[in-house]
Amino acid sequence: MALFEPDQIRNIALVGHGLAGKTSLAEALLFKAGATNRLGKVQDKSSILDSTEEAREKLHSLDSSICHFAHKGLHINVIDTPGTVAFCGLAIAALAAVECAVVVVSASAGVQVNTRRMLERAREYGIGVWLVINHIDAPNVDLAKIFSDLQESFGTQCLPLNLPTKGGKGVIDCFANESGESDILDVSETHTAVIEAIVAADDALMEKYLGGGLDTAEARAVAARAVGSGAFTPIFFTNSLGDVGIAEFMDALAAFCPSPKSGFRRTFVHGDAKTPVEPALDKPFIGQVFKINTDPKSNIKYLSIRIHSGKLIAEMAIKTVAEPKGMRPGHLIRTLGADHKEIETAGVGDIIALAKLDLKIGDTVFADKPGEIPMPRFPQPMFSLAVESKSRGDEDKISAAFRRYAEEDPCFVMDRGAGGQMVARGMGDVQLRTYLHRLAKQKVEVETKPPRIPYRETIIGTAKDIEYTHKKQSGGAGQFGRVVINVLPAARGEGYEFVDKIFGGSIDQPFRVSTDKGIRAQMAEGVLAGYPVVDVKVELIDGKTHPVDSKDIAFQIAGRGAFKEGFMKAKPVLLEPIVHVEVICPGENVGDIQGDLASHRGRPQGQDTLPGGMAMIKAIVPLAELSDYSSRLSSITGGQGSYAMEFSHYEPLPSNVQQQIVEAYRKEHSGAAS
Repeated sequence: MALFEPDQIRNIALVGHGLAGKTSLAEALLFKAGATNRLGKVQDKSSILDSTEEAREKLHSLDSSICHFAHKGLHINVIDTPGTVAFCGLAIAALAAVECAVVVVSASAGVQVNTRRMLERAREYGIGVWLVINHIDAPNVDLAKIFSDLQESFGTQCLPLNLPTKGGKGVIDCFANESGESDILDVSETHTAVIEAIVAADDALMEKYLGGGLDTAEARAVAARAVGSGAFTPIFFTNSLGDVGIAEFMDALAAFCPSPKSGFRRTFVHGDAKTPVEPALDKPFIGQVFKINTDPKSNIKYLSIRIHSGKLIAEMAIKTVAEPKGMRPGHLIRTLGADHKEIETAGVGDIIALAKLDLKIGDTVFADKPGEIPMPRFPQPMFSLAVESKSRGDEDKISAAFRRYAEEDPCFVMDRGAGGQMVARGMGDVQLRTYLHRLAKQKVEVETKPPRIPYRETIIGTAKDIEYTHKKQSGGAGQFGRVVINVLPAARGEGYEFVDKIFGGSIDQPFRVSTDKGIRAQMAEGVLAGYPVVDVKVELIDGKTHPVDSKDIAFQIAGRGAFKEGFMKAKPVLLEPIVHVEVICPGENVGDIQGDLASHRGRPQGQDTLPGGMAMIKAIVPLAELSDYSSRLSSITGGQGSYAMEFSHYEPLPSNVQQQIVEAYRKEHSGAAS
């Protein structure tokens, strides 16, 4: 198979809110291009891209799906992504593989939470954006208002490349046509606005346009650059189920979608060196893993890779920073939903899959000099559930399944909480319940409960000359270790610092390391209420050894004991996680929402008026106050509200709340001890 030149390739990710019609649009593109012989539909469970039983049951995507088609000399890769905020990690990861994010908006629902967030993430990452208003045949839609809302929300550079005609049964190309009939807006005025937005990205063309000597062919030649720079955001009107606007969308890919050659240039980072990656076939191979999935039938792990430079063949050795010895790619696979086709080689700009390699999402693979390509920024998962096995022998199965989910979803984390509690963390209840449902399908039953909030312990005072001696004599070899330390607060976020201030040989060097090890172990377990200790500085200033009885374990225990004593004398406090919250709700509910947040220790950070009579409220709120926020918000707004949260920072708990938590911990701890 011949390699594609980078300017022959287009890579797009379909993103946006759930039920906007992203999968339907992808299915329509495949069918129109002849890549499939039938139009797959989500509603009747015949979608080629929603290929799992679970996705077909729920009638919406739970994972990103990759497909491709050919159109007028172009090779086009499409990544269809989930629309729910719960699975936003998969959609954000897809941005790393494309030059253009196609934000799909439902004509019935308009701008929604994930519409806004995914468009902002695409712009923040640096790639171009298209907007698609889909399902324009839906009853009682106001397309003029939706267009107005898009401009109000995302800027006046958002302009239609086509407009609906005949009551949504057709579209007219506003770039190619300087006049014509449309259901909304004026075709001539829209044509002029589009040309002006494109040439505004090129000073020479703008000057020529103002002089009256520019034709549409010249504007078309720089259109992709205008999209890539953000100066122009095309809007398309489509009905994916009715084959309206699909051909026009496909034709626009050539001129209005940046290619790997003209689009966002990734940066290759090694140490302090940052080098733009040149998208050329004759350069050394560089690629990046952006998706991992495991075939449910064969249990084979597949890694989807975007090639940013050079070419990849099965026999070559590829490396990562963590695996500099190299590995063989094996079979190169081109995917279309669940269908796989093996290919011999792939070149820059293309998207392929490899099997059975032990890599992670975000890993950069290369053939020559080492380095890494930064991924888009992922939100920190803040919703969590404590998970316990109903059957004693299932713990290993649960851990293995959770590790696989964490490999596949950048916004899912499994870790151990206080007391060894298994904690699953994600973006919301829907995400975690989906993964628990998958476990249940494997006959693994679990119980869940709210986990302990991830408080942290620290100090605001200083304790000096804390002496602790560990001495044990019980027949045979004894244990002896004495340390003297200072415990001091560090700035928030600095972490832990161990400073060896011993001059001379009062403690042998290996035992100083043992002391540090013991302190670190005690910090992990906590002192005040069983939460990890952060942001402290420990100075080891003196100690004593015994020529026979001093050993590693003795100084670990001495380090633990000294740190516990010093910590409690240095004004210990609990820190609680604070999150940024964005709540979108009907305008009439703003007062009630603000009152509810204030009653739960929330602090307002601003408010924006949104299209469609909606409002966005921004606040910072303690995470502990949001455990039941979904139900509270639904009750206040009648189910019309939505919210998203991201970790902000830690700050000290109010003293009365801290006292309650410490007392509860001591009561539980003393009960366990007895």
